Amino acid sequence: MKPAPFRYHRPSTLDEAVRCMAELDDARPLAGGQSLMAMMNFRYVTPQHVVDLNRIPELAGIETTADGAIRIGAMTRQRDVKDSPLLRERCPLLAEALQWVGHVQTRNRGTLGGSLAHLDPAAELPGVLHALDAVLEVRGPDGARDVPMSEWTLAYMTPALEPGELLTAVRLHPWPPGHGHGFHELARRHGDFALAGAAALVHLEAGVVSRAAIALVGVDDGPLRLPAAEALLTGHAPDPQRIAAAADAAVEVPGIDDVHASAAYRRKIAVVMTRRALTDAAARASSVVPASVGPASLPRGERRIAPPPSPAGGSVSG
Repeated sequence: MKPAPFRYHRPSTLDEAVRCMAELDDARPLAGGQSLMAMMNFRYVTPQHVVDLNRIPELAGIETTADGAIRIGAMTRQRDVKDSPLLRERCPLLAEALQWVGHVQTRNRGTLGGSLAHLDPAAELPGVLHALDAVLEVRGPDGARDVPMSEWTLAYMTPALEPGELLTAVRLHPWPPGHGHGFHELARRHGDFALAGAAALVHLEAGVVSRAAIALVGVDDGPLRLPAAEALLTGHAPDPQRIAAAADAAVEVPGIDDVHASAAYRRKIAVVMTRRALTDAAARASSVVPASVGPASLPRGERRIAPPPSPAGGSVSG
């Protein structure tokens, strides 16, 4: 199919883009186009105006700030986030999770801000940034404001953006050197959205967890933190029994029922993905596994769970 007729706008400054979004009726911003263009072609959305953000230099780039935070422009390509030496060293969880996002071709065009604003429940980046306690910078006709990632999801695919506002950047404070990270998900095929996935961060002091963060994707309207699981880990050695007990907290998440999987199945997968992510994070924090970007091997005796039968009744591989 082809999109319905629309007017195309190509601002060259952020002020001009904000003015377009504020003054035009039924306007949609265009970032990487990996979601919007497909939705327009299927006529799931039919905006009257499309505001192209791709020629605004100030919206892209990765830099450190005076207070030690890392600031990533909303129009920074996912490929550039994944390959950034700064982020691979100081925030390796982002690079690891991006290996699961789509394919090389889509990461070449897809942007960090586009994924966050689209806010698909199964998208990896919102979950990772929730675990990292990121802060989102927003700009609109009334000025700029910050939105904590914990307040970003209002409802299904509905971010905390007021009419006329644009997401401009993401700020995060890296965890201390030596922390461990892990990310695992289960999808029908590599590059598909996850049926369930988990991001984990662990920091140890004298062999005891001093700080932990766990976020799930694919199981609720947006990314979901597991504070009860984090509390179970904090103050204890991250042995397999403690990790398993923390992962079991994922059983309590709501779970989404749809044509791809039942809520019960997603909860089951969330437990397994949380355990794997925590195992990786604890091993890396303990220096048992060198800090690296890439899934660690499965614990001895653990097997991957295949996805459920397809709606047509056939089976699919995971």
